[in-house]
Amino acid sequence: NLQESESENKLDGETASDSESKSEFGGSPPVPTSDDTPEVLNRALSNLSSRWKNWWVRGILTLAMITFFFIIIYLGPMVLMTIVMCVQIKCFHEIITIGYNVYHSYDLPWFRTLSWYFLLCVNYFFYGETVTDYFFTLVQREEPLRILSKYHRFISFALYLTGFCMFVLSLVKKHYRLQFYMFGWTHVTLLIVVTQSHLIIHNLFEGMIWFIVPISCVICNDIMAYMFGFFFGRTPLIKLSPKKTWEGFIGGFFATVLFGLLLSYVMSGYRCFTCPVEFNNDTNSFTVDCEPSELFQLQEYNIPLVLQSVVGWKTVQMYPFQIHSIALSTFASLIGPFGGFFASGFKRAFKIKDFANTIPGHGGIMDRFDCQYLMATFVNVYIASFIRGPNPSKLIQQFLTLRPDQQLHIFNTLKAHLVDKGMLGGLEDA
Repeated sequence: NLQESESENKLDGETASDSESKSEFGGSPPVPTSDDTPEVLNRALSNLSSRWKNWWVRGILTLAMITFFFIIIYLGPMVLMTIVMCVQIKCFHEIITIGYNVYHSYDLPWFRTLSWYFLLCVNYFFYGETVTDYFFTLVQREEPLRILSKYHRFISFALYLTGFCMFVLSLVKKHYRLQFYMFGWTHVTLLIVVTQSHLIIHNLFEGMIWFIVPISCVICNDIMAYMFGFFFGRTPLIKLSPKKTWEGFIGGFFATVLFGLLLSYVMSGYRCFTCPVEFNNDTNSFTVDCEPSELFQLQEYNIPLVLQSVVGWKTVQMYPFQIHSIALSTFASLIGPFGGFFASGFKRAFKIKDFANTIPGHGGIMDRFDCQYLMATFVNVYIASFIRGPNPSKLIQQFLTLRPDQQLHIFNTLKAHLVDKGMLGGLEDA
């Protein structure tokens, strides 16, 4: 029995130092899980085997979540921002709760309060940056907002510093190491959850298509990898997730790339999806209306000679965004799952099955968003590296807030530059 126990510990990657740590912090028993499947589904699927029952439960709940996803998209960007924040708070709660359970830190003074205080501070900083960036003219128009915007980073730092001092004052003898464990746990959670939630909102403001397509690709890959693995899976993919198979991984990749191409083609034809989300000062509301950029205008591409004999075409009309969608769907299929593997390793380390029991058959909210956060970071980096350029409307908004002498100086500098380039003279002649 001792040999079996040792081999099992090695399989889970547990070492002697891990065992010592567990004894020091009171052990890390698995968080109990229960069957949270609705009673209606339990009765309806009672005659099925556990494998097929799980398949139907996951399928029905997946359709429900996809329906909810369509509804919040229809409700617009403000609702989406609110939902992203709610998801962020729930994910933070799930991860922090695991820390409390594992390290038995409920009795530590002020620590639960401090964890949520740090979440508030970080959200104040990130959302303040977003408001200043996207609501610049509104902020400049209102005196209180203008003051908050001007000193935003100093206020954010002062708030964080207050929490830092409160943490130091809350340190208790014989619990120092445990308290610093939880301090680090909280900050890593903030880095993973809050920072990447902020990137999701930035992607949303670049255009709904940059929000919907990446999320949909991750959802599609998750569904198709499960389907291919369920029906054809034979070869294990990774020890961290024993149910994942190479057949599901490869099948999910091809299905996701095809799905990304088709979804991008459909959405690229609608301005409500392709235009950046901007704030209209006249109506005090968001507007999604613009002249579509070259990314969302059909263009003709030559098909490689090798493929011409196969498809029978020499050229094909595509939106340039569809080419970018191949990069997005490829990342969602090949690298995105590693967010899930990372989460699986985390759960195995602490002997838990799911982050929570929020969604029957799917676990917690964090179980559904582990890949989405990694995908959001990639999309934000991709846009900054290959897509985003200077925004004329934002530059004009900032220009109009300058003093008259500063505006005149910029005007004269720009005029001299255009004259040197020969552009201003050409316009005057015309």
